Amino acid sequence: MAIEFKLPNLGEGVDSGDVVGVGVKPGDSVAKGQSMFEVETNKAVMDVPAPADALVVAVAVKAGDKVKPGQVMVTYEPAAASAAPSAKAAPAPAPAAQHPAPPTAGGPSRIPAESAQPSPLAATQAPAAPASDGRIVPASPSVRKFARELGVDLARVSASGSGGRVLEEDIKLYVKQALGSGASAAGPAAPPLPDFSKWGAVERLPLKGVRKATAQGMAVAWSQSPRVTQFDLADISGTEEARKKFSDSRKGRPGKVTVTILAIKAVTKVLAEFPHFASSLDMARGEVVRKSYRNIGIAVDSPGGLMVPVVRDTDKKSLSELAVELESLAEKVRTRKISLEEMQGGVFTISNLGGIGGTFFTPIVNWPEVAILGISKARNELQMVDGQVESRLMLGLSLSYDHRVIDGADGARFLRRVCEVLSNPFELVN
Repeated sequence: MAIEFKLPNLGEGVDSGDVVGVGVKPGDSVAKGQSMFEVETNKAVMDVPAPADALVVAVAVKAGDKVKPGQVMVTYEPAAASAAPSAKAAPAPAPAAQHPAPPTAGGPSRIPAESAQPSPLAATQAPAAPASDGRIVPASPSVRKFARELGVDLARVSASGSGGRVLEEDIKLYVKQALGSGASAAGPAAPPLPDFSKWGAVERLPLKGVRKATAQGMAVAWSQSPRVTQFDLADISGTEEARKKFSDSRKGRPGKVTVTILAIKAVTKVLAEFPHFASSLDMARGEVVRKSYRNIGIAVDSPGGLMVPVVRDTDKKSLSELAVELESLAEKVRTRKISLEEMQGGVFTISNLGGIGGTFFTPIVNWPEVAILGISKARNELQMVDGQVESRLMLGLSLSYDHRVIDGADGARFLRRVCEVLSNPFELVN
């Protein structure tokens, strides 16, 4: 008896993906756990494993297709309980959550579809969400989360999904209509582009993967965070000298203590004094969500685009420990082996462009956080010190913050305090 295999949940907040690899065809025998498809989400490429030893009857998707959880991927017939898996079938890997397979150098990130979910063969209808009027509105967990973040009552949204399910697109359309005049959560609707081919040859490249996620995320962040950017300079002359000596003492050991590492330490210290900088604004409930944990996101440039891995518990780790962890995360980003979980849970973000150049810039707040620190290239400048003109190494800092949560005076105080900590190497280790 043929059974339809449907794409399982791809993770919280991930409602679709692109098929980038199909590893089975009709007539193939597969073993339970064997990878059948590779599906790329906005951050990684996930392996979709076979749910059981089986014979593939039909494959419903091909490379390049966009798929959603609950969509039929393949039809199969279960192998007899006593039958051994086909010689063609690869041995079933151990659950990735317990024994992750070693990454292939330079390859894409591959994360098994969530094994904690019910069997992929089970019904894929998501639990229904209770609306404010008590009516039950069917919607997936990611859609409910999306609605909560925008403060949208699902009972007011017209559903276009099967069985009356509300989809993310329905919420976007609702917000667009509610704002009126073609406006959306990401701002006014863009006017149609001209026909550029009238003036010469053009090439159209698909917006997908990390670049698409960045475009969507930046649009939301821009619209959701009324932003102010504060600028200041930190005299890191003594700190840089101490950093070089410390780095020399650690030669041959993993983890390089860089200005970014020092900034993580400084920001973590100052967040203890200004805890509302580690918060989020819940407009739907009229609350500021203040977080007591200290997870700092670090913007990393990668071949696929900007990504923000999160260094966890920065208040509990030494400079060396932070350096080793960030080095590992950055390597995962560069080789596309970073997981979605490793880019979630941040309370504050740091973006360091000092390796490229520039003086100051205006970083966009990484919503739903309320503040982000930008670091520019340090440069020697003449400064008045104790009545004498001296050449000092000055580091340009740019702090952007959500003005709904943070007042300008506090923004200036926070950044000045970060400058003070970065200027004093003793504060960085205490």
